[in-house]
Amino acid sequence: MPRITSPFTSRSTALEVARGTDLAGRVAVVTGGASGIGVETARALAHAGAEVVLAVRDTAAGQRTSDDVAGTARAAGSSAPAPRVEELDLADLTSVDAFTDRWGAAPLHLLVNNAGVMDTPHGTTAQGWELQLGTNHLGHFALATGLHAALAAGAREVGEARVVVVSSSGHGASPVVFDDLMFERRPYDPGLAYGQSKTANVLFAVEATRRWADEGITANALMPGGIWTPLQRHWSAQQRAAAERQLREAEASGAFHMKTPEQGAATSVFLATSPLVAGVGGRYFEDCREAEVVDEVRGITGVRAYALDPEAARRLWEVSERLVADARA
Repeated sequence: MPRITSPFTSRSTALEVARGTDLAGRVAVVTGGASGIGVETARALAHAGAEVVLAVRDTAAGQRTSDDVAGTARAAGSSAPAPRVEELDLADLTSVDAFTDRWGAAPLHLLVNNAGVMDTPHGTTAQGWELQLGTNHLGHFALATGLHAALAAGAREVGEARVVVVSSSGHGASPVVFDDLMFERRPYDPGLAYGQSKTANVLFAVEATRRWADEGITANALMPGGIWTPLQRHWSAQQRAAAERQLREAEASGAFHMKTPEQGAATSVFLATSPLVAGVGGRYFEDCREAEVVDEVRGITGVRAYALDPEAARRLWEVSERLVADARA
């Protein structure tokens, strides 16, 4: 099957991608919608007319984002309501379950799994899971499966429902290590833990599509690009300086450019709105086009075959179901 391309580029913004799209009557949940590319994802969806729900840990920051997005949407002529703010802590299954219980089976058309943590010191979630896998994958897994009935209702209503999963080129650092998911037997490494969690994000999209496509629900994963956001807050000053130096060299060579948050949100919005991916799922995108499968991630481009492996995806889903069920018991 040929790789999907689009007229958009790495320099396209989320608002440019959403231009001409009518999402009136559609409901979208954006996790982590109060910072970074989550704000610009929510803004573009609201400008297109969607009823946006900001699922955030910090509801005060969420309300500030809602006011900002509503103001720019009104100025652009959108009649969409101001984004609604709902509390959600992906590192605590109790919070995730409370969110899905409040939602019930009301139709949901777009779920953007955007929130995440990166390169954190060793830590655990409220349920004792390694923090990065627990937040980036298991929290979103519990959220998406808890909203499955709502997504199915949304698909029945308008013909489709889409799940957009923000992964990273960091997935190239590690496959999912099923024999030691929580770093109980190997030394904890922040980069490997992040890489494993981002591979898990892609595998989730693969298996969710396999399980749910017959209901009109598809899921795709993406790499947003190189963007300075609060995601890098756990880096040391030395790490930040080294990264900035490498990026300056890459930009000078013309091989790479840092994105603004508006540009970083473009691929999320492309997957949420574009007719080019209608009915398409289980794939990994970058710069508003499907990525090439590579033996090694080159800089920040390409997707490793292990992140798209259907057997690993099925195994991860089953393991995730058991972990979530055991935590609830």
